[in-house]
Amino acid sequence: MATQSRPLSPHLQVYKPQITSTMSIVHRITGVVNALGFLLVAAWLVALAGGEASHAAAQAAAGSLPGRIALFAFSATLVYHLLNGVRHLFWDMGWGFEIPQVYRSGYTVLVLAVVLTAGVWYAGLMAGGAA
Repeated sequence: MATQSRPLSPHLQVYKPQITSTMSIVHRITGVVNALGFLLVAAWLVALAGGEASHAAAQAAAGSLPGRIALFAFSATLVYHLLNGVRHLFWDMGWGFEIPQVYRSGYTVLVLAVVLTAGVWYAGLMAGGAA
């Protein structure tokens, strides 16, 4: 029995990217990054439980430039994923499906994610996190 050539479903190469599709893809990616980031949080907790030397090594790794970049990226993905998740909760309640509201809520999530991530890092630096 020969296989028939069937038409493909529309996919990313067919549709023009829109804020809704882009934010959906980014939401999925940030979910994966958050899961991986929490593995690093678990490793840090194991180092903390392992004693002073292992904790100091973990802190040194987190305080290095690559460590700080990773922490910044992790915090940004957490904030974005949380805010976009709240947006989806509103959609689950039936609010915000009109196109202007979809765009407004999407841009609001993006702006708030930047502002809140910057605010978290600014507060951390002011509290002595840079030392």
